[in-house]
Amino acid sequence: MSTATLPESSSVSLTSGKARLVRLIGLLGIIGGIVMLLVGGLVWGTVSSQLSEEKITVAEDASFLAGATVDNPLAAYAQATIINHHAMKASGGKTYAELAQDDPTRPTVMTASLLRASLFTSIVAFGVSVFAMGVGILLALFGWAVRAVVPAAPKSATTV
Repeated sequence: MSTATLPESSSVSLTSGKARLVRLIGLLGIIGGIVMLLVGGLVWGTVSSQLSEEKITVAEDASFLAGATVDNPLAAYAQATIINHHAMKASGGKTYAELAQDDPTRPTVMTASLLRASLFTSIVAFGVSVFAMGVGILLALFGWAVRAVVPAAPKSATTV
C-alpha cells in the first residue's frame, strides 16, 4: 500500500479574481449563518411565547415538571405524556381508533389526542429552531474559516 506525499510547497495559489470569489462565498456563509441563528432564535421565542399565552401548566400528577408552565419542549412533552396517561385511563387502555363509535369516552380520547398532537407539533418546532441555530453557527464558522484561509487580494496601487 503506497502513501501519497505532498510536495514541499503544498499551498494552492488562487488568482486575484478567484480569491475574491472564495472570500465572498465565505462572507455569504457568515451572513447566512447569522441569519439562520437569528431566525432560529425568533422561532424559539415565538413558539415559547405562544405556548405561554395559553397558560398551560403541567398537571400535578405528571412524572416530571409537575406544575411548570408549558413554554418549552420539556414541559410540552411532560404535559403530552400526562394527557395520554389520563386518556388511556379513561378509555380503559384503548386508543381513539380502538374505541367503538358509540363509546362515551371517545370524544374525550379524541380531544386528548388532538391536544397531544398540538404539543408534539410545538416540540418539533423547538427542535427545528435549535437545528437552524446549530446549522447557522456552523455555517458562520465555515465562512469565517474560508475567509481566514484565503488571503485578501492585495490592494492595487493607483497611479496619478
